[in-house]
Amino acid sequence: MLFRIAADIVLLIHLAFIVFVLLGGVLAVRWRWVPIVHLPAVLWACYVELAGRICPLTPLENGFRVRAGEAGYTESFISHYVLPIIYPAGLNRDLQWLLAGVVMLVNLAIYAWLFHRRRKSPGRDG
Repeated sequence: MLFRIAADIVLLIHLAFIVFVLLGGVLAVRWRWVPIVHLPAVLWACYVELAGRICPLTPLENGFRVRAGEAGYTESFISHYVLPIIYPAGLNRDLQWLLAGVVMLVNLAIYAWLFHRRRKSPGRDG
């Protein structure tokens, strides 16, 4: 039971990380320090996708699932949980490049907007 709970917690952390990577730059509207944490997370996520790696959270979750008597999975977190919702065909190299591109474009747009916003109102501290 505890290993299943641990696996589910890792799953939720993994999902939160993905959401943070994709949209975390928006938090910089409120807190100016967020890019210090967010940009390395974006770089890590892009590295994992572009290099064809598996995030270390995936085997950690799998290990907990196996110890709980459940079947682990062999593919990445995105391909196991997210892609079946969005892309039923599954993850391949082209799709990994596309996902990394989406992450980069969304974040470039967010940071460009923040930069433009802050240039217009230099008195804000956040």
